[in-house]
Amino acid sequence: MRRLAIILVIFIFIIFAIPIIFTKTNATNSEETNEIPENNEITEENKIEEVVLKDYDYKQYDTIKLLHKDTNQIEELPLDKYLLGVVSAEMPATFEQEALNAQAVVARTYTIYCISHSSNKHGEANICDDSTCCQAWISKEDRMARWEEDVRDSNWNKITMAVNNTSGKIITYNGEVIDAFFHSNSGGTTEAPVNVWGGTNYPYLQSVQTSGEDAYSQYSSEVVLSREEFKNKIKEKHSDFTIDYNAQDCIKITEYTESGRVKTIKIGNLNLSGVEVRSLLGLRSANFSVAIEGDNIKFSVTGYGHGVGMSQTGADSMAKSGSNYQEIIKHFYTGVEIVDM
Repeated sequence: MRRLAIILVIFIFIIFAIPIIFTKTNATNSEETNEIPENNEITEENKIEEVVLKDYDYKQYDTIKLLHKDTNQIEELPLDKYLLGVVSAEMPATFEQEALNAQAVVARTYTIYCISHSSNKHGEANICDDSTCCQAWISKEDRMARWEEDVRDSNWNKITMAVNNTSGKIITYNGEVIDAFFHSNSGGTTEAPVNVWGGTNYPYLQSVQTSGEDAYSQYSSEVVLSREEFKNKIKEKHSDFTIDYNAQDCIKITEYTESGRVKTIKIGNLNLSGVEVRSLLGLRSANFSVAIEGDNIKFSVTGYGHGVGMSQTGADSMAKSGSNYQEIIKHFYTGVEIVDM
């Protein structure tokens, strides 16, 4: 009887204890396999030559058809491999990791929005590599060649971790993927899209303030044109343009947007928008002041880009102050959620 009891105890141990031991061991090994060094810190224990992309199933968005504008060729790429080229082209690798993470989510969201709202403007392609049309993109080989040799591996690891750390994450508003605009430097305050492209405002693209952007080279710039150069640039589009430099207020800003950018400006016989003047004269943004200084017209410009959505330097400034990528995104896009695709 005693022997039977011992056998019974051993039998119960085999049934319950051993599976638990094996299950716990496999879970630990799995976590270690997928571990990525935090804050790009490479130690002797986790030192690797290159961070490898995780394998995720993106369903219908697993492959991107990318149009290369310079060759007019279409290349098919896995989504995250495509995003490596976008993030490395759109944001400096010297920026904080959380800022790069935010850029990866924004770029992924913008890509999915382009696909799901496709107007077939690129034929069979989903998106192009022209930043003035869609998003900038650069191949790994070209990107690595432009970096100094001693930072190539660490820079690429930061880009790869940005895509890995956020893989599958997109930004939505009321359950719909957003049109995730972004730009270089807001000059301290982002812009409402209605003031740039007209139409109706997006509820998630509101004007918000960000501190610390004045620490970046993109924050301020100047454009100085001779009176003749200035006149000729305006006449390229407005052939009927005339201006009397001796007249009072021959150049006068007449209205500003809520963010402080130029909404309308009177130049000679024309009334133009600040956005158009920015385009005609090659200014970095529509946030500018203007002065006639002798024979020259001087534009003092604040910020870089259209100002809508996430400011990249603003994101980096927030990251330096301790914000993570979720906080950065929710600062620049009002009332949004970050979800898995």
